[in-house]
Amino acid sequence: MKAIVANTLIDGEVVYWNAGVWVTRFGQAQLFAEDEVAESALAKANQPTSVVDCYVIDVAEEEDGYAPTAYRERIKALGPQNHPQHGKQADGGHDIDLIKQAHGIARSAGRHALIKLKK
Repeated sequence: MKAIVANTLIDGEVVYWNAGVWVTRFGQAQLFAEDEVAESALAKANQPTSVVDCYVIDVAEEEDGYAPTAYRERIKALGPQNHPQHGKQADGGHDIDLIKQAHGIARSAGRHALIKLKK
């Protein structure tokens, strides 16, 4: 599965693509089963708007939903990491609990594949 992530220009908030609009919670993100569909949606999302750095991320199915695969993306989805009482962690919710308990690779899938090849 895939999702599209970006940052807002005004405050750098992490946002996710959902059928033509940007949402602030990972739990609201539109998920794509096929790479081609995700890339097509990325082209639409990447039009000049109020966001920067749009890209597709890998998403894995967990016991009770979906969570970003890469550790970096899980950190971004949780919000500021300076203190758990700030940002999205303070708001809580099912998607936040799921991301906190998710397992996955520490690096992006591409970087992880390169590391495996070097071994």
